[in-house]
Amino acid sequence: QVQLVESGGGLVQPGGSLRLSCAASGTRISNYDMGWYRQAPGKQREFVAAVTIGGSLRYADSVSGRFTISRDNAKNTMYLQMNSLKPEDTAVYYCNAPVIQRTPGQYWGQGTQVTVSS
Repeated sequence: QVQLVESGGGLVQPGGSLRLSCAASGTRISNYDMGWYRQAPGKQREFVAAVTIGGSLRYADSVSGRFTISRDNAKNTMYLQMNSLKPEDTAVYYCNAPVIQRTPGQYWGQGTQVTVSS
C-alpha cells in the first residue's frame, strides 16, 4: 500500500522559510514524477512544483524563484524548500504521485498546514 506522509508545516512570519518533507512507503519514489500541490481556504487545490524521475523541475509562476523542489531517492523522500514566504502562501500543502506535467496522480498525502502571518 502506497503512503505519502508530509511534515514540516507550521506558522512562520512573512519573509521566513520552511522546508516540507514527503516520506513515501510501500513504493519507491524513484519510479515516479513527484509533485507538491496546495489548497487555500475557499480555493481549489493548485499545482506548486514537480520534479521528474530524471530531475527536471517545474514550478508555478507564483512560487518560481522562491520555492525549490528536490528529491532524495535513497531516503525515499521529496522536499519543498520555501523561502521569502508571503501571506498568500498560506494553505494546506500536499505531496502527490505520479504527476504528469502538472496533473496530479492517484496518490496523495494527508497534507501539512503552512500559515504565513505576522
